[in-house]
Amino acid sequence: MPCFVLEYANLEHIMFCVRETLMSSSTLNSRPFMHIAGGILLCLCLAYTAGFGAYRLWDELHPQQQEPLGVYWEAWERIQETFYGELPSPQERTYAAVREALALLDDPYTIFVEPQTRELERDRMRGSFGGIGATLWPDAQGRLALSPYPDSPAQRAGVLEGDILLAVDGQAITAQTSLDDVRAWVHGDVGTPVTLTLSRPPTPAFDLTLVREEIQVPSVTWRVLDEAPQVGYLRVETFTDRTDEETREALQRVLQDAGASCLILDLRDNAGGLIDPAVATASEFLSQGVVLTELRRGQEDRSFPVRDGGSATDVPLVVLVNAGTASAAEIVAGALQDYERATLVGETTFGKGAVQTIYDLSDGSSLHVTSAIWLTPDGHQITGQGLTPDVAVPAADGLHDPQLDRAVEILAN
Repeated sequence: MPCFVLEYANLEHIMFCVRETLMSSSTLNSRPFMHIAGGILLCLCLAYTAGFGAYRLWDELHPQQQEPLGVYWEAWERIQETFYGELPSPQERTYAAVREALALLDDPYTIFVEPQTRELERDRMRGSFGGIGATLWPDAQGRLALSPYPDSPAQRAGVLEGDILLAVDGQAITAQTSLDDVRAWVHGDVGTPVTLTLSRPPTPAFDLTLVREEIQVPSVTWRVLDEAPQVGYLRVETFTDRTDEETREALQRVLQDAGASCLILDLRDNAGGLIDPAVATASEFLSQGVVLTELRRGQEDRSFPVRDGGSATDVPLVVLVNAGTASAAEIVAGALQDYERATLVGETTFGKGAVQTIYDLSDGSSLHVTSAIWLTPDGHQITGQGLTPDVAVPAADGLHDPQLDRAVEILAN
Protein backbone atom coordinates (compact mmCIF):
# COMPACT_ATOMS: atom_id res chain seq x y z
CA MET A 1 0.00 0.00 0.00
CA PRO A 2 1.43 3.51 -0.78
CA CYS A 3 3.33 4.99 2.13
CA PHE A 4 1.46 8.33 2.07
CA VAL A 5 -1.95 6.88 2.97
CA LEU A 6 -3.41 8.42 6.11
CA GLU A 7 -5.98 6.61 8.18
CA TYR A 8 -9.06 8.56 9.15
CA ALA A 9 -8.43 8.17 12.89
CA ASN A 10 -4.88 9.52 12.60
CA LEU A 11 -6.04 12.53 10.58
CA GLU A 12 -8.72 13.33 13.13
CA HIS A 13 -6.15 13.21 15.91
CA ILE A 14 -3.75 15.51 14.03
CA MET A 15 -6.47 18.05 13.31
CA PHE A 16 -7.51 18.01 16.96
CA CYS A 17 -3.93 18.79 18.03
CA VAL A 18 -3.63 21.63 15.50
CA ARG A 19 -6.92 23.12 16.65
CA GLU A 20 -5.83 23.00 20.30
CA THR A 21 -2.54 24.65 19.43
CA LEU A 22 -4.28 27.40 17.54
CA MET A 23 -6.74 28.07 20.36
CA SER A 24 -3.98 28.34 22.94
CA SER A 25 -1.69 30.53 20.86
CA SER A 26 -1.06 34.14 21.82
CA THR A 27 -1.06 35.07 18.18
CA LEU A 28 -4.55 33.69 17.61
CA ASN A 29 -5.88 37.01 16.33
CA SER A 30 -2.93 37.53 14.00
CA ARG A 31 -4.11 37.57 10.36
CA PRO A 32 -0.83 36.07 9.03
CA PHE A 33 -1.01 33.32 11.58
CA MET A 34 -4.58 32.49 10.62
CA HIS A 35 -3.54 32.25 6.97
CA ILE A 36 -0.74 29.86 7.92
CA ALA A 37 -3.03 27.75 10.10
CA GLY A 38 -5.62 27.58 7.39
CA GLY A 39 -2.98 26.47 4.95
CA ILE A 40 -1.90 23.69 7.29
CA LEU A 41 -5.45 22.43 7.67
CA LEU A 42 -6.00 22.58 3.90
CA CYS A 43 -2.82 20.54 3.28
CA LEU A 44 -3.91 17.95 5.81
CA CYS A 45 -7.31 17.63 4.19
CA LEU A 46 -5.77 17.28 0.73
CA ALA A 47 -3.29 14.66 2.02
CA TYR A 48 -6.12 12.72 3.59
CA THR A 49 -8.20 12.88 0.42
CA ALA A 50 -5.30 11.77 -1.79
CA GLY A 51 -4.30 9.05 0.64
CA PHE A 52 -7.79 7.70 1.05
CA GLY A 53 -8.27 7.68 -2.72
CA ALA A 54 -4.99 5.85 -3.23
CA TYR A 55 -5.93 3.35 -0.55
CA ARG A 56 -9.25 2.66 -2.25
CA LEU A 57 -7.52 2.29 -5.63
CA TRP A 58 -4.90 -0.08 -4.19
CA ASP A 59 -7.62 -2.12 -2.51
CA GLU A 60 -9.53 -2.43 -5.79
CA LEU A 61 -6.46 -3.42 -7.81
CA HIS A 62 -5.17 -5.87 -5.18
CA PRO A 63 -8.22 -7.33 -3.45
CA GLN A 64 -7.51 -9.52 -0.43
CA GLN A 65 -3.75 -9.22 -1.00
CA GLN A 66 -2.62 -7.44 2.15
CA GLU A 67 -4.56 -9.31 4.80
CA PRO A 68 -3.62 -12.94 3.88
CA LEU A 69 0.09 -12.08 3.64
CA GLY A 70 -0.21 -10.26 6.91
CA VAL A 71 -1.60 -13.42 8.48
CA TYR A 72 1.32 -15.42 7.06
CA TRP A 73 3.93 -13.16 8.65
CA GLU A 74 1.92 -12.92 11.86
CA ALA A 75 1.94 -16.71 12.13
CA TRP A 76 5.70 -16.92 11.51
CA GLU A 77 6.37 -14.27 14.15
CA ARG A 78 4.54 -16.42 16.68
CA ILE A 79 6.49 -19.49 15.57
CA GLN A 80 9.81 -17.68 15.86
CA GLU A 81 8.88 -16.46 19.30
CA THR A 82 7.69 -19.75 20.78
CA PHE A 83 8.67 -22.81 18.71
CA TYR A 84 10.80 -25.24 20.70
CA GLY A 85 13.14 -26.64 18.07
CA GLU A 86 15.25 -25.71 15.08
CA LEU A 87 13.58 -23.39 12.60
CA PRO A 88 13.95 -23.81 8.82
CA SER A 89 15.97 -21.21 6.95
CA PRO A 90 14.20 -18.34 5.15
CA GLN A 91 14.99 -20.06 1.83
CA GLU A 92 13.49 -23.35 3.01
CA ARG A 93 10.36 -21.53 4.20
CA THR A 94 10.04 -19.71 0.88
CA TYR A 95 10.42 -22.90 -1.17
CA ALA A 96 7.92 -24.75 1.03
CA ALA A 97 5.40 -21.91 0.73
CA VAL A 98 5.67 -21.90 -3.08
CA ARG A 99 5.25 -25.68 -3.25
CA GLU A 100 2.17 -25.65 -1.02
CA ALA A 101 0.62 -22.83 -3.04
CA LEU A 102 1.18 -24.76 -6.27
CA ALA A 103 -0.43 -27.86 -4.74
CA LEU A 104 -3.70 -25.90 -4.66
CA LEU A 105 -3.70 -25.91 -8.48
CA ASP A 106 -4.08 -29.72 -8.45
CA ASP A 107 -1.80 -30.03 -11.49
CA PRO A 108 1.10 -32.49 -11.18
CA TYR A 109 3.05 -30.71 -13.93
CA THR A 110 3.00 -27.19 -12.49
CA ILE A 111 5.95 -27.47 -10.15
CA PHE A 112 8.74 -25.58 -8.41
CA VAL A 113 12.29 -26.78 -9.11
CA GLU A 114 15.21 -25.91 -6.82
CA PRO A 115 18.47 -24.55 -8.29
CA GLN A 116 20.55 -27.75 -8.27
CA THR A 117 17.81 -29.82 -9.89
CA ARG A 118 17.17 -27.07 -12.43
CA GLU A 119 20.84 -27.07 -13.45
CA LEU A 120 20.74 -30.84 -13.98
CA GLU A 121 17.60 -30.39 -16.05
CA ARG A 122 19.40 -27.85 -18.26
CA ASP A 123 22.28 -30.29 -18.69
CA ARG A 124 19.92 -33.05 -19.84
CA MET A 125 18.22 -30.73 -22.34
CA ARG A 126 21.57 -29.54 -23.73
CA GLY A 127 22.81 -33.11 -24.09
CA SER A 128 26.21 -32.12 -22.73
CA PHE A 129 27.67 -30.88 -19.46
CA GLY A 130 30.86 -30.45 -17.50
CA GLY A 131 31.43 -33.64 -15.53
CA ILE A 132 33.50 -36.75 -14.93
CA GLY A 133 31.86 -39.16 -17.38
CA ALA A 134 30.36 -41.80 -15.12
CA THR A 135 26.94 -43.25 -14.40
CA LEU A 136 25.78 -43.21 -10.75
CA TRP A 137 23.58 -46.05 -9.54
CA PRO A 138 22.54 -47.52 -6.16
CA ASP A 139 23.85 -51.04 -5.56
CA ALA A 140 22.10 -53.84 -3.64
CA GLN A 141 23.30 -52.41 -0.31
CA GLY A 142 22.02 -48.93 -1.12
CA ARG A 143 25.50 -47.52 -1.71
CA LEU A 144 26.20 -45.23 -4.65
CA ALA A 145 28.26 -47.08 -7.27
CA LEU A 146 30.08 -45.70 -10.31
CA SER A 147 30.28 -46.95 -13.88
CA PRO A 148 32.76 -44.87 -15.95
CA TYR A 149 32.21 -44.13 -19.64
CA PRO A 150 34.96 -45.34 -22.01
CA ASP A 151 37.78 -42.80 -22.39
CA SER A 152 36.18 -40.48 -19.85
CA PRO A 153 37.93 -38.38 -17.17
CA ALA A 154 36.70 -40.90 -14.58
CA GLN A 155 38.13 -43.90 -16.42
CA ARG A 156 41.43 -42.19 -17.17
CA ALA A 157 41.80 -41.19 -13.51
CA GLY A 158 41.39 -44.82 -12.44
CA VAL A 159 37.71 -45.18 -11.52
CA LEU A 160 36.61 -48.81 -11.95
CA GLU A 161 33.19 -50.34 -12.55
CA GLY A 162 31.46 -50.79 -9.19
CA ASP A 163 33.60 -48.36 -7.16
CA ILE A 164 31.56 -46.95 -4.27
CA LEU A 165 31.35 -43.16 -4.05
CA LEU A 166 31.64 -41.97 -0.42
CA ALA A 167 32.11 -38.21 -0.81
CA VAL A 168 32.55 -35.42 -3.36
CA ASP A 169 35.01 -32.66 -2.47
CA GLY A 170 34.81 -33.78 1.15
CA GLN A 171 30.99 -33.63 1.25
CA ALA A 172 29.89 -37.00 2.59
CA ILE A 173 27.14 -39.01 0.93
CA THR A 174 24.61 -40.17 3.52
CA ALA A 175 21.30 -42.00 3.45
CA GLN A 176 19.57 -38.60 3.23
CA THR A 177 21.59 -37.48 0.18
CA SER A 178 19.58 -37.66 -3.04
CA LEU A 179 20.95 -38.88 -6.34
CA ASP A 180 20.26 -35.46 -7.86
CA ASP A 181 22.32 -33.84 -5.10
CA VAL A 182 25.32 -36.04 -5.91
CA ARG A 183 24.96 -35.42 -9.63
CA ALA A 184 24.95 -31.69 -8.97
CA TRP A 185 28.13 -32.00 -6.87
CA VAL A 186 29.89 -33.97 -9.60
CA HIS A 187 28.79 -31.65 -12.41
CA GLY A 188 30.60 -28.35 -12.82
CA ASP A 189 32.45 -26.05 -15.15
CA VAL A 190 34.73 -27.66 -17.71
CA GLY A 191 38.35 -27.50 -16.54
CA THR A 192 37.61 -27.41 -12.80
CA PRO A 193 38.90 -30.12 -10.44
CA VAL A 194 36.74 -32.43 -8.33
CA THR A 195 37.88 -34.90 -5.69
CA LEU A 196 36.06 -38.22 -5.30
CA THR A 197 36.39 -40.31 -2.15
CA LEU A 198 36.01 -43.94 -3.22
CA SER A 199 35.72 -47.34 -1.61
CA ARG A 200 36.96 -50.45 -3.40
CA PRO A 201 36.79 -53.32 -0.88
CA PRO A 202 39.00 -54.63 0.51
CA THR A 203 41.07 -51.52 -0.32
CA PRO A 204 40.67 -48.72 2.26
CA ALA A 205 38.90 -45.56 1.18
CA PHE A 206 41.01 -43.30 -1.02
CA ASP A 207 40.76 -40.01 -2.92
CA LEU A 208 40.94 -39.42 -6.66
CA THR A 209 41.16 -35.90 -8.07
CA LEU A 210 40.22 -35.38 -11.69
CA VAL A 211 39.42 -32.48 -13.98
CA ARG A 212 35.92 -32.08 -15.39
CA GLU A 213 35.52 -32.23 -19.16
CA GLU A 214 32.61 -31.68 -21.50
CA ILE A 215 30.62 -34.91 -21.44
CA GLN A 216 28.46 -35.63 -24.46
CA VAL A 217 25.45 -37.80 -23.66
CA PRO A 218 23.87 -39.05 -26.89
CA SER A 219 20.08 -39.05 -26.95
CA VAL A 220 19.97 -41.40 -29.97
CA THR A 221 21.67 -44.77 -30.32
CA TRP A 222 21.44 -47.15 -33.27
CA ARG A 223 22.41 -50.62 -34.46
CA VAL A 224 21.46 -53.26 -37.00
CA LEU A 225 19.81 -56.26 -35.37
CA ASP A 226 21.94 -59.40 -35.35
CA GLU A 227 18.90 -61.63 -35.75
CA ALA A 228 17.53 -59.52 -38.64
CA PRO A 229 20.31 -57.65 -40.52
CA GLN A 230 17.78 -55.86 -42.71
CA VAL A 231 16.23 -54.16 -39.65
CA GLY A 232 17.74 -50.94 -38.35
CA TYR A 233 17.08 -50.09 -34.69
CA LEU A 234 17.02 -46.51 -33.34
CA ARG A 235 16.46 -45.72 -29.70
CA VAL A 236 15.68 -42.15 -28.59
CA GLU A 237 16.23 -41.71 -24.85
CA THR A 238 14.92 -38.14 -24.63
CA PHE A 239 14.48 -35.11 -26.87
CA THR A 240 17.34 -32.66 -26.35
CA ASP A 241 18.84 -29.81 -28.34
CA ARG A 242 20.93 -32.36 -30.24
CA THR A 243 18.32 -35.06 -30.95
CA ASP A 244 17.32 -33.92 -34.45
CA GLU A 245 20.96 -33.85 -35.58
CA GLU A 246 21.67 -37.22 -33.96
CA THR A 247 18.55 -38.75 -35.55
CA ARG A 248 19.59 -37.64 -39.05
CA GLU A 249 23.08 -39.02 -38.52
CA ALA A 250 21.76 -42.33 -37.16
CA LEU A 251 19.36 -42.73 -40.10
CA GLN A 252 22.18 -42.14 -42.58
CA ARG A 253 24.37 -44.73 -40.91
CA VAL A 254 21.72 -47.38 -40.51
CA LEU A 255 20.05 -46.97 -43.91
CA GLN A 256 22.91 -45.98 -46.19
CA ASP A 257 26.06 -47.24 -44.51
CA ALA A 258 24.64 -50.42 -42.95
CA GLY A 259 22.07 -51.06 -45.69
CA ALA A 260 18.99 -51.63 -43.51
CA SER A 261 15.70 -51.67 -45.42
CA CYS A 262 13.24 -51.18 -42.54
CA LEU A 263 13.30 -49.51 -39.13
CA ILE A 264 12.30 -49.87 -35.50
CA LEU A 265 12.01 -46.60 -33.56
CA ASP A 266 12.18 -47.32 -29.82
CA LEU A 267 10.47 -44.64 -27.70
CA ARG A 268 9.97 -46.82 -24.64
CA ASP A 269 10.67 -45.01 -21.34
CA ASN A 270 11.25 -41.77 -23.22
CA ALA A 271 9.76 -39.16 -20.90
CA GLY A 272 9.76 -36.41 -23.54
CA GLY A 273 11.86 -33.28 -23.56
CA LEU A 274 11.94 -30.40 -26.04
CA ILE A 275 9.17 -30.10 -28.61
CA ASP A 276 11.25 -28.64 -31.47
CA PRO A 277 13.57 -31.69 -31.74
CA ALA A 278 10.51 -33.94 -31.46
CA VAL A 279 8.89 -32.20 -34.44
CA ALA A 280 12.14 -32.53 -36.39
CA THR A 281 12.38 -36.25 -35.52
CA ALA A 282 8.80 -36.97 -36.61
CA SER A 283 9.48 -35.06 -39.84
CA GLU A 284 12.22 -37.53 -40.77
CA PHE A 285 9.47 -40.12 -41.28
CA LEU A 286 6.65 -37.95 -42.67
CA SER A 287 6.34 -36.17 -46.00
CA GLN A 288 3.46 -33.76 -45.25
CA GLY A 289 0.83 -32.68 -42.76
CA VAL A 290 1.20 -31.41 -39.21
CA VAL A 291 2.95 -33.09 -36.31
CA LEU A 292 0.75 -31.62 -33.58
CA THR A 293 -1.62 -28.81 -32.64
CA GLU A 294 -1.05 -26.69 -29.55
CA LEU A 295 -3.96 -25.11 -27.62
CA ARG A 296 -3.35 -22.14 -25.31
CA ARG A 297 -5.82 -20.15 -23.24
CA GLY A 298 -6.97 -17.01 -25.02
CA GLN A 299 -4.87 -17.66 -28.12
CA GLU A 300 -5.45 -19.15 -31.53
CA ASP A 301 -4.56 -22.81 -32.01
CA ARG A 302 -1.03 -23.28 -33.30
CA SER A 303 -0.09 -26.05 -35.73
CA PHE A 304 3.44 -27.45 -36.08
CA PRO A 305 3.83 -28.53 -39.73
CA VAL A 306 5.95 -31.40 -40.94
CA ARG A 307 9.35 -30.12 -42.08
CA ASP A 308 10.71 -30.82 -45.52
CA GLY A 309 13.62 -33.12 -46.21
CA GLY A 310 12.76 -36.28 -44.25
CA SER A 311 15.24 -39.06 -44.99
CA ALA A 312 13.01 -42.05 -44.12
CA THR A 313 9.56 -41.08 -45.35
CA ASP A 314 8.90 -44.36 -47.17
CA VAL A 315 10.89 -46.88 -45.11
CA PRO A 316 8.74 -49.55 -43.36
CA LEU A 317 8.54 -48.51 -39.70
CA VAL A 318 7.46 -49.88 -36.30
CA VAL A 319 7.43 -47.73 -33.17
CA LEU A 320 7.86 -49.31 -29.72
CA VAL A 321 5.98 -47.63 -26.83
CA ASN A 322 5.18 -48.41 -23.21
CA ALA A 323 3.81 -46.78 -20.08
CA GLY A 324 7.00 -44.72 -19.80
CA THR A 325 6.52 -43.11 -23.22
CA ALA A 326 5.35 -39.57 -22.43
CA SER A 327 4.98 -35.98 -23.57
CA ALA A 328 7.07 -35.17 -26.68
CA ALA A 329 7.64 -38.89 -27.27
CA GLU A 330 3.86 -39.38 -27.39
CA ILE A 331 3.63 -36.53 -29.89
CA VAL A 332 6.05 -38.31 -32.25
CA ALA A 333 4.35 -41.69 -31.82
CA GLY A 334 0.87 -40.15 -32.15
CA ALA A 335 1.71 -38.35 -35.39
CA LEU A 336 3.17 -41.50 -36.95
CA GLN A 337 0.13 -43.49 -35.85
CA ASP A 338 -2.46 -40.95 -37.06
CA TYR A 339 -0.95 -40.84 -40.54
CA GLU A 340 -0.70 -44.65 -40.54
CA ARG A 341 2.97 -44.18 -41.17
CA ALA A 342 4.01 -46.67 -38.49
CA THR A 343 2.62 -49.54 -36.45
CA LEU A 344 2.70 -48.90 -32.70
CA VAL A 345 3.72 -51.95 -30.69
CA GLY A 346 3.77 -52.32 -26.91
CA GLU A 347 1.62 -50.85 -24.14
CA THR A 348 -0.62 -47.82 -23.66
CA THR A 349 1.55 -44.73 -23.22
CA PHE A 350 1.76 -42.52 -20.14
CA GLY A 351 -0.72 -39.83 -21.18
CA LYS A 352 0.99 -36.46 -20.79
CA GLY A 353 0.15 -33.95 -23.48
CA ALA A 354 0.47 -30.84 -21.35
CA VAL A 355 2.96 -28.07 -22.16
CA GLN A 356 5.04 -26.48 -19.42
CA THR A 357 6.43 -22.98 -19.76
CA ILE A 358 9.60 -22.71 -17.66
CA TYR A 359 10.31 -19.47 -15.80
CA ASP A 360 13.83 -19.21 -14.40
CA LEU A 361 13.83 -17.35 -11.08
CA SER A 362 16.44 -15.03 -9.61
CA ASP A 363 18.18 -17.60 -7.38
CA GLY A 364 18.56 -20.28 -10.07
CA SER A 365 15.34 -22.11 -9.21
CA SER A 366 12.51 -22.34 -11.73
CA LEU A 367 8.77 -22.51 -12.03
CA HIS A 368 7.21 -24.94 -14.50
CA VAL A 369 3.68 -23.80 -15.35
CA THR A 370 1.21 -25.81 -17.44
CA SER A 371 0.30 -23.32 -20.17
CA ALA A 372 -1.06 -25.38 -23.07
CA ILE A 373 -2.05 -28.86 -24.26
CA TRP A 374 -1.00 -30.84 -27.31
CA LEU A 375 -3.25 -32.72 -29.71
CA THR A 376 -2.17 -35.29 -32.29
CA PRO A 377 -2.88 -34.53 -35.99
CA ASP A 378 -6.31 -36.19 -35.73
CA GLY A 379 -7.18 -34.09 -32.67
CA HIS A 380 -6.54 -36.86 -30.14
CA GLN A 381 -5.96 -35.51 -26.64
CA ILE A 382 -3.09 -37.31 -24.98
CA THR A 383 -3.38 -36.06 -21.39
CA GLY A 384 -5.10 -38.59 -19.18
CA GLN A 385 -5.60 -41.03 -22.06
CA GLY A 386 -2.29 -41.82 -23.71
CA LEU A 387 -1.92 -43.67 -27.01
CA THR A 388 -3.29 -47.15 -27.54
CA PRO A 389 -0.84 -49.33 -29.47
CA ASP A 390 -1.95 -50.98 -32.71
CA VAL A 391 -0.47 -54.24 -31.46
CA ALA A 392 -0.56 -54.75 -27.69
CA VAL A 393 2.40 -56.71 -26.34
CA PRO A 394 3.31 -57.03 -22.63
CA ALA A 395 6.55 -55.66 -21.25
CA ALA A 396 9.88 -57.45 -21.37
CA ASP A 397 10.43 -60.29 -18.93
CA GLY A 398 14.08 -60.52 -17.93
CA LEU A 399 16.41 -60.69 -20.91
CA HIS A 400 13.61 -61.59 -23.31
CA ASP A 401 12.03 -58.63 -25.14
CA PRO A 402 8.70 -59.76 -26.67
CA GLN A 403 7.89 -56.23 -27.90
CA LEU A 404 11.06 -56.04 -29.98
CA ASP A 405 10.48 -59.59 -31.26
CA ARG A 406 6.95 -58.66 -32.36
CA ALA A 407 8.24 -55.58 -34.16
CA VAL A 408 10.75 -57.68 -36.08
CA GLU A 409 8.00 -60.15 -36.98
CA ILE A 410 5.73 -57.36 -38.30
CA LEU A 411 8.53 -55.96 -40.46
CA ALA A 412 9.45 -59.41 -41.78
CA ASN A 413 5.88 -59.92 -42.97
